[in-house]
Amino acid sequence: MIEEAPLHADLAEGPEGGQAWWLTAADGVRLRLTLWGGGAKGTVFLFQGRAEYAEKYGPAAADLAGRGYSTLVIDWRGQGLSDRLIDDPVKGYVGAFSDYQRDVDAMLAAAARLDLPRPWVVLAHSMGGTIALRRLMGAHPFAAVAFSAPMWGVGLPRVIKPFGGPLARMTGGSPLALTYAPGWGPVSFVHRAGFHDNFLTSDPDMWSMLLRQVAKAPGLAIAGACLHWVAEAVLECEALTALPAPDLPCYCALGTRERIVPKEPIRTRMGSWPQGQLALYDGAEHEVMMEGPAMRARFYDACAALFDAHRG
Repeated sequence: MIEEAPLHADLAEGPEGGQAWWLTAADGVRLRLTLWGGGAKGTVFLFQGRAEYAEKYGPAAADLAGRGYSTLVIDWRGQGLSDRLIDDPVKGYVGAFSDYQRDVDAMLAAAARLDLPRPWVVLAHSMGGTIALRRLMGAHPFAAVAFSAPMWGVGLPRVIKPFGGPLARMTGGSPLALTYAPGWGPVSFVHRAGFHDNFLTSDPDMWSMLLRQVAKAPGLAIAGACLHWVAEAVLECEALTALPAPDLPCYCALGTRERIVPKEPIRTRMGSWPQGQLALYDGAEHEVMMEGPAMRARFYDACAALFDAHRG
């Protein structure tokens, strides 16, 4: 029996009948899992980005449901309604990037208990792309993967970029590890950026939805990441870069106005992915899934075509 968890269905604007449950990872961290079911063609495991939460992906679940797929979303440890890991509840932190794989393990175990429709496929955004790529490097149950602006490198200030790896190794045990990384602070990006200054979306309606969500349910949001999180992210991206692409059908969307994650690691990875396709979205910011209706339709049509082609 899985314990029910809260879901702000009115803010999520997802399909009817959304459900959420509490899971416990192997190390005792409590996680929130959300399902928008009813799609019989398969289940999309949606790996969200840093500082995100399930409600943000209600519209994505609706678009996927319209194409025949159920959507399963987990709030990663340290964000959304999952357990915070340090005393400051809004600071982005993870002990090690490998800890996120414990969350994936819990997600997979719950999906099996719920007997969710197969095939299982992945849709991963930003930091979720890092977590997904790590999982795909080993044993996994997925038939295909789609990425949106995957974080396969970390955007560092130009002056320290060449020293990112060594600095990350030095920062791990430093007293400064829990201080905010440069450029980040105790206010979330959605709270501090105006629409015309934001790097997430060019669509005013989707931006307004994000504002409503964090205004009415502020506990969903977190703010900037600490130095330790950045250090762990740099080391994980370095480690993944050294590995060959998985043998799995892949579609990757990248906005031409991307300003949050580095574009070159995406181009490099997709250029060597045997079954991979990189698609550029003209004028899109970081979040293709939060862009205007035409761009979203193009993205979900491409994802559905990929998933449909690999239903076994």
